[in-house]
Amino acid sequence: MAMMRLRREDPRVVGSFRIHRRLGAGGMGVVYLGSDRRGQRVALKVIRPDLAEDQEFRSRFAREVSAARRIRGGCTARLVAADLEAERPWFATQYVPGPSLHDKVAEEGVLRAAEVAAIGAALSEGLVAVHEAGVVHRDLKPSNILLSPKGPRIIDFGIAWATGASTLTHVGTAVGSPGFLAPEQVRGVAVTPATDVFALGATLAYAATADSPFGHGGSEVMLYRVVHEEPHLHGVPDALAPLLRACLAKDPEERPSTLQLSMRLKEIAAREAQGLSEARPPAQRDRVEADRPTSRYPERQERTERMDRPSRSGRTDRAERTERAERAERADRRTAGGSGPRSQPSRTGSSRPQPSRGSSRTNGRQGTRPGVRTTSTGRRPANPRLLRQRIIVFVVVTLIVALGIAAAQQL
Repeated sequence: MAMMRLRREDPRVVGSFRIHRRLGAGGMGVVYLGSDRRGQRVALKVIRPDLAEDQEFRSRFAREVSAARRIRGGCTARLVAADLEAERPWFATQYVPGPSLHDKVAEEGVLRAAEVAAIGAALSEGLVAVHEAGVVHRDLKPSNILLSPKGPRIIDFGIAWATGASTLTHVGTAVGSPGFLAPEQVRGVAVTPATDVFALGATLAYAATADSPFGHGGSEVMLYRVVHEEPHLHGVPDALAPLLRACLAKDPEERPSTLQLSMRLKEIAAREAQGLSEARPPAQRDRVEADRPTSRYPERQERTERMDRPSRSGRTDRAERTERAERAERADRRTAGGSGPRSQPSRTGSSRPQPSRGSSRTNGRQGTRPGVRTTSTGRRPANPRLLRQRIIVFVVVTLIVALGIAAAQQL
């Protein structure tokens, strides 16, 4: 919420609250940022002097503030304090940090279907608590919804209630925001919870399109469209369009209840969020795949990563093991001609067989010491090329030994 410096005519202290900044101004009064002695920040609304002299207004304002105290829910700005007998009546609500829905859309563009549905589900759930307290907001719109880190919050109950907007005071006029008022408000019919459902539908359509479903124009034009024309939902995601159209029905009886709306929007939000996760951009999908194990056997992948990890000498385990195997092979070739046949198991076994899934480990290493040759039956060696070389060496050595024995026998 934007903050502005205090003007010369603005109060510096209201009740027990110190005033720091202006948060905004409306037809009923000015909203300030204040704090109490403990440092708790509040949004403090002070009513205009001319309205403060209207006794009927004061009585109506007192009834609505009393109803606000009964609201229990995390989707509204909690009422902290109020003074209905002051020269200029005021009330303070919990300060909610974060931009309004109107400002977020204006600065960042339209929201995705999953975001719109999630915000709508939270708001409709909050309206359930509001309506259970016997209160109708009557002026729900994007600028009266703050997107706090803990979720959306509905504000400006007091100003909306203070208007007494359940009926028209004069033909062709209505208190509220054209484009978000329900038809019954324009006609002068008593408002019900369905009135807030209409306003919430128009608000969610704005979040998805950055425009009112009844377009732009003067107040009279907008009010006429609300009563006589169908809403324009071009640009609203297909997953949301049927539900928002039901919210914007001319007849209040045809609109869903806040509880039904909350449940339906939760389903849409979950489905759309799942669809977004399955349809991630390629770069994001590749990043996820890179984090996913590539080996069929996790222990085999862990061993491979450890072998490829450089040691203190700057060489990897894999390189050191390969060099040891090559040295052993060269030693076999040097000793093959003159030292007689070596034991069969040591020549036929691979230098470092891959451990089976059930092989034991000690501190993340194989149980056998480096350089000790072992055999593993039923497993394909990790290095087929090295195995072929060893088989060739074995065959050559065997032939040489056999020829040597035959020659010795002839002598």
